[in-house]
Amino acid sequence: MGGVKRALISVSDKTGVVEMAKGLVSLGAEILSTGGTAKTLREADVAVTDVAAYTGSPEILDGRVKTLHPKIHGGLLGRRSVPKHVAEMQQQGIGPIDVVVVNLYPFEAAIAKSDCTFEHAIENIDIGGPSMLRSAAKNHEDVLVVVDPTDYSRVLDAIGGGTATSALRRELAAKVFQHTARYDSLIAAYLERQTHSAQAKFPAILSLQFERVETLRYGENPHQQGAFYRELGSREPSVSHAKVLHGKAMSYNNYLDANSALELAKEFSETAAVIVKHNNPCGVALGASPVEAYAKARETDPVSAFGGVIAFNRPVDLAAAKEITSTFVEVVVAPGYRDDALAELKRKKDLRLLDIGPLSTETRAGLDLKKLVGGLIVQDRDLGALADLRTLAVPTKRKPTDEEYAACAFAWKVCKHVKSNAIVYARAGQTVGIGAGQMSRVDSVKLAGMKAVLPVKGCVMASDAFFPFRDGLDAAAQAGIATVIQPGGSIRDQEIVTAADEHRMAMILAGMRHFRH
Repeated sequence: MGGVKRALISVSDKTGVVEMAKGLVSLGAEILSTGGTAKTLREADVAVTDVAAYTGSPEILDGRVKTLHPKIHGGLLGRRSVPKHVAEMQQQGIGPIDVVVVNLYPFEAAIAKSDCTFEHAIENIDIGGPSMLRSAAKNHEDVLVVVDPTDYSRVLDAIGGGTATSALRRELAAKVFQHTARYDSLIAAYLERQTHSAQAKFPAILSLQFERVETLRYGENPHQQGAFYRELGSREPSVSHAKVLHGKAMSYNNYLDANSALELAKEFSETAAVIVKHNNPCGVALGASPVEAYAKARETDPVSAFGGVIAFNRPVDLAAAKEITSTFVEVVVAPGYRDDALAELKRKKDLRLLDIGPLSTETRAGLDLKKLVGGLIVQDRDLGALADLRTLAVPTKRKPTDEEYAACAFAWKVCKHVKSNAIVYARAGQTVGIGAGQMSRVDSVKLAGMKAVLPVKGCVMASDAFFPFRDGLDAAAQAGIATVIQPGGSIRDQEIVTAADEHRMAMILAGMRHFRH
């Protein structure tokens, strides 16, 4: 295909459209267009034929009907290799349209505005655009269809060079149907929210839209394939939106661990450092500076921290960078790096450095999805938090000290991010021992004590769920725990409180559970 006779251009996003139109004209194309796109092209001295003039039918119904006409869709759907189609097109005065450049009314942007009315949303549902795209994509053997402005230059190159191959045409057609599928799912979800507000969070048909960012070397294990996808429309600062500044390519497990580490670091308003290994925190701490927080976090479990993934909620400075490079680390994720810190970290050629950008504009919402074989379970993200521990019930004879309240507030945030059954030993601003993923709670209590290399005596203990028996309290007391924060709610709560009193422990009932399966 060395040139084109006719191209139809109608876009909401005008990015690069003038250059695209001029390129098509230089290749011999007549340009058909509508409304605002035609105006933009004329202002750029591009010769344009209005679709209404081409079809002989004016735009009607306030512009709702512009391109829904046989001369448009016949020109898109007519197969050049089928003599019957060619004859019918000639009989009806329908000329072939060789290229379609279309993108759709900005429905997603419209409904994202706080002042968007239902009527305004409806008027931003594109009809003619998806119809043209689908027609052109169906007949992609004869029609090059472009929905993404980033494809303009390579499409022009392919036309000019006679290399508009079947593979390229199919790729562009696939992009069209991906685009219209997402567009339709956004509209369906919006309408369902208007009619079934109580169930809007969990629609009857859940349509998920993610774009592939990269293919990974493998999945969790080398015999599994893997890929990383980014959720379309998500804006929250996250690992999914991070810039990889340096190091080896991220692996499947790197992404899991980096996400877990960052989401825990985001729990704190104070300067925090989190070290994750195998999707569980092995050290968490607060500090006056990133280096202090990191050193304290690593102190929790130096053995497990080796080869770990680190997250900060503050930019990394040179002091922290030097501490990080003093041992083996897989990944660092942070909201920025000082120039000298970045230079220091880049001395480790394989160290992966992720920059998530500022956390100040963070908005946390959305759903948590878990795949089952043949299905999916969906829930709210666990964003539950305790505002003021001093307002919570304390059923024990001894009340927590100020320092113990501070330690419990810290431990509770950490506990939410530990696999169940989860137990966290801590003092104010530093984890001391973490018991994760055990089948019985008492075993998690014992594991936290076994993992502790720092003194436990006088520390607090956080439990993600209630204690079914007093054995967990007995084991904690034997380790030296002074205060416990737990949800409560067991039929044996009084037995648990009695055990705490016997050991002269204080206990806070959070009234909130944080299972993490």
